Amino acid sequence: MFSVGELIAYGNTGVCRVETLEEDRAGMRYVLKPLYQNCVISLPVESTKVFMRPLISKDEALALIDSIPSVSAEPYHNKVMRQLIDHYEDALRDYDCAGLIELTLSIYAKKKQVEAERRKFGSIDERYMKRAESLLFGELAAALDVPREKVKSYIADRLGGPSPFGE
Repeated sequence: MFSVGELIAYGNTGVCRVETLEEDRAGMRYVLKPLYQNCVISLPVESTKVFMRPLISKDEALALIDSIPSVSAEPYHNKVMRQLIDHYEDALRDYDCAGLIELTLSIYAKKKQVEAERRKFGSIDERYMKRAESLLFGELAAALDVPREKVKSYIADRLGGPSPFGE
Protein backbone atom coordinates (compact mmCIF):
# COMPACT_ATOMS: atom_id res chain seq x y z
CA MET A 1 0.00 0.00 0.00
CA PHE A 2 1.29 3.46 -0.89
CA SER A 3 1.35 6.34 1.60
CA VAL A 4 -0.17 9.80 1.26
CA GLY A 5 2.42 12.11 -0.28
CA GLU A 6 4.37 9.27 -1.90
CA LEU A 7 5.38 9.55 -5.56
CA ILE A 8 4.57 6.50 -7.67
CA ALA A 9 4.83 5.41 -11.30
CA TYR A 10 1.29 4.88 -12.57
CA GLY A 11 0.96 3.19 -15.98
CA ASN A 12 0.95 5.43 -19.03
CA THR A 13 0.16 8.45 -16.86
CA GLY A 14 3.64 8.45 -15.37
CA VAL A 15 4.56 10.01 -12.05
CA CYS A 16 1.70 10.66 -9.63
CA ARG A 17 1.54 11.83 -6.04
CA VAL A 18 -0.78 9.94 -3.70
CA GLU A 19 -2.94 12.84 -2.54
CA THR A 20 -5.25 11.00 -0.17
CA LEU A 21 -6.60 7.64 0.83
CA GLU A 22 -10.38 7.67 1.01
CA GLU A 23 -12.87 5.08 2.11
CA ASP A 24 -16.19 4.57 0.37
CA ARG A 25 -18.74 1.75 0.14
CA ALA A 26 -16.42 -0.28 -2.10
CA GLY A 27 -13.39 0.05 0.19
CA MET A 28 -10.22 2.13 0.26
CA ARG A 29 -9.35 4.30 -2.74
CA TYR A 30 -6.24 6.17 -3.79
CA VAL A 31 -6.65 9.70 -5.06
CA LEU A 32 -3.69 10.39 -7.33
CA LYS A 33 -2.51 13.70 -8.77
CA PRO A 34 -0.29 13.31 -11.85
CA LEU A 35 2.76 15.61 -11.75
CA TYR A 36 2.68 16.36 -15.47
CA GLN A 37 -1.03 16.36 -16.29
CA ASN A 38 -3.91 18.42 -14.99
CA CYS A 39 -6.30 15.81 -13.64
CA VAL A 40 -7.08 13.66 -10.62
CA ILE A 41 -7.29 9.87 -10.64
CA SER A 42 -9.30 7.83 -8.18
CA LEU A 43 -8.90 4.07 -8.03
CA PRO A 44 -9.33 1.19 -5.59
CA VAL A 45 -6.27 0.44 -3.45
CA GLU A 46 -6.51 -3.19 -4.56
CA SER A 47 -6.64 -2.26 -8.26
CA THR A 48 -4.58 -4.46 -10.55
CA LYS A 49 -5.83 -2.98 -13.82
CA VAL A 50 -3.09 -0.38 -14.11
CA PHE A 51 0.59 -0.91 -13.36
CA MET A 52 1.77 0.92 -10.22
CA ARG A 53 5.12 0.85 -8.46
CA PRO A 54 7.23 3.06 -6.19
CA LEU A 55 9.35 5.66 -7.93
CA ILE A 56 13.04 4.93 -8.35
CA SER A 57 15.38 6.62 -5.88
CA LYS A 58 17.87 9.37 -6.70
CA ASP A 59 20.73 6.86 -6.41
CA GLU A 60 18.96 4.47 -8.79
CA ALA A 61 18.34 7.31 -11.25
CA LEU A 62 22.01 8.32 -11.17
CA ALA A 63 23.10 4.70 -11.67
CA LEU A 64 20.76 4.41 -14.67
CA ILE A 65 22.18 7.59 -16.20
CA ASP A 66 25.73 6.36 -15.61
CA SER A 67 24.84 3.10 -17.40
CA ILE A 68 23.63 4.86 -20.57
CA PRO A 69 26.98 4.70 -22.43
CA SER A 70 26.95 0.90 -22.13
CA VAL A 71 23.40 0.49 -23.48
CA SER A 72 23.31 -1.25 -26.84
CA ALA A 73 20.53 0.57 -28.68
CA GLU A 74 19.87 -1.10 -32.00
CA PRO A 75 17.25 0.46 -34.27
CA TYR A 76 14.26 -1.81 -34.83
CA HIS A 77 12.87 -1.84 -38.37
CA ASN A 78 9.69 -3.53 -39.48
CA LYS A 79 7.55 -2.53 -42.43
CA VAL A 80 4.53 -4.32 -40.96
CA MET A 81 2.90 -1.63 -38.82
CA ARG A 82 1.18 -4.08 -36.46
CA GLN A 83 4.49 -5.80 -35.71
CA LEU A 84 6.22 -2.45 -35.16
CA ILE A 85 3.48 -1.37 -32.73
CA ASP A 86 3.61 -4.74 -30.95
CA HIS A 87 7.39 -4.41 -30.56
CA TYR A 88 7.04 -0.97 -28.97
CA GLU A 89 4.11 -2.03 -26.76
CA ASP A 90 6.09 -5.03 -25.50
CA ALA A 91 9.02 -2.76 -24.64
CA LEU A 92 6.73 -0.39 -22.71
CA ARG A 93 4.75 -3.08 -20.91
CA ASP A 94 6.73 -3.22 -17.63
CA TYR A 95 7.42 0.53 -17.30
CA ASP A 96 10.99 -0.21 -16.22
CA CYS A 97 13.35 2.77 -16.49
CA ALA A 98 16.24 0.68 -17.85
CA GLY A 99 13.91 -0.67 -20.54
CA LEU A 100 12.64 2.84 -21.29
CA ILE A 101 16.24 4.03 -21.73
CA GLU A 102 16.96 1.20 -24.15
CA LEU A 103 13.74 1.78 -26.09
CA THR A 104 14.23 5.55 -26.29
CA LEU A 105 17.87 5.23 -27.38
CA SER A 106 16.97 2.63 -30.01
CA ILE A 107 14.28 4.87 -31.48
CA TYR A 108 16.69 7.84 -31.47
CA ALA A 109 19.25 5.65 -33.26
CA LYS A 110 16.59 4.77 -35.83
CA LYS A 111 15.70 8.44 -36.25
CA LYS A 112 19.35 9.39 -36.86
CA GLN A 113 19.77 6.52 -39.31
CA VAL A 114 16.61 7.38 -41.25
CA GLU A 115 17.46 11.09 -41.38
CA ALA A 116 21.00 10.31 -42.56
CA GLU A 117 19.42 8.37 -45.43
CA ARG A 118 17.20 11.41 -46.12
CA ARG A 119 14.06 9.44 -45.41
CA LYS A 120 11.07 10.45 -43.34
CA PHE A 121 10.93 9.33 -39.71
CA GLY A 122 7.74 7.32 -39.18
CA SER A 123 4.80 8.67 -37.20
CA ILE A 124 4.52 5.45 -35.17
CA ASP A 125 8.19 5.68 -34.24
CA GLU A 126 7.71 9.33 -33.29
CA ARG A 127 4.64 8.57 -31.17
CA TYR A 128 6.36 5.78 -29.20
CA MET A 129 9.55 7.79 -28.83
CA LYS A 130 7.58 10.62 -27.23
CA ARG A 131 5.65 8.23 -25.00
CA ALA A 132 8.77 6.42 -23.75
CA GLU A 133 10.64 9.69 -23.34
CA SER A 134 7.76 11.23 -21.38
CA LEU A 135 7.59 8.28 -18.96
CA LEU A 136 11.37 8.09 -18.58
CA PHE A 137 12.11 11.80 -18.24
CA GLY A 138 9.14 12.30 -15.92
CA GLU A 139 10.40 9.67 -13.52
CA LEU A 140 14.02 10.82 -13.71
CA ALA A 141 12.94 14.43 -13.11
CA ALA A 142 10.96 13.45 -10.02
CA ALA A 143 13.71 11.18 -8.66
CA LEU A 144 16.43 13.79 -9.25
CA ASP A 145 14.26 16.77 -8.27
CA VAL A 146 14.93 18.64 -11.51
CA PRO A 147 12.42 20.10 -13.99
CA ARG A 148 11.39 17.57 -16.63
CA GLU A 149 12.50 19.86 -19.45
CA LYS A 150 16.03 19.90 -17.96
CA VAL A 151 16.50 16.12 -17.83
CA LYS A 152 18.24 15.88 -21.24
CA SER A 153 20.78 18.55 -20.30
CA TYR A 154 21.21 16.98 -16.83
CA ILE A 155 22.05 13.65 -18.48
CA ALA A 156 24.43 15.33 -20.95
CA ASP A 157 26.21 17.18 -18.12
CA ARG A 158 26.50 14.02 -16.01
CA LEU A 159 27.89 12.03 -18.94
CA GLY A 160 30.18 14.85 -20.04
CA GLY A 161 29.01 15.23 -23.62
CA PRO A 162 26.00 15.83 -25.82
CA SER A 163 22.71 14.25 -24.83
CA PRO A 164 22.38 10.70 -26.13
CA PHE A 165 18.69 11.55 -26.63
CA GLY A 166 19.26 14.20 -29.29
CA GLU A 167 18.49 17.88 -29.18
